[in-house]
Amino acid sequence: MSSTDTTLVQVPISAVPAQMFKITLAEQTLQIALRQRSTGLYADIWCAGARVLSGVLCQDRTWLARTAATGLPGDLAFMDTQGTQDPQSTGFGTRYVLLWRTGWPA
Repeated sequence: MSSTDTTLVQVPISAVPAQMFKITLAEQTLQIALRQRSTGLYADIWCAGARVLSGVLCQDRTWLARTAATGLPGDLAFMDTQGTQDPQSTGFGTRYVLLWRTGWPA
């Protein structure tokens, strides 16, 4: 995961397999839904009430949006703090953290 002069902020998440929450990041209200399935962890994201991402597979150190065209004022990624495994809900907030970066690298 590379970032060019960006600050990463940890987004608080609970260690439960299905959750939906709202958070204000970069002066925008985001709603995030996370679902643990047998095939991996998936995310849906809304920005200012509009769905911008749906059914995105969450992988270690992989940005979820990857482009400013989604309308998000930044991007989100999970990081395994103890290795390089893809996120699992049982380790949310401890082993697996959700990070936010504002803006888009040039």
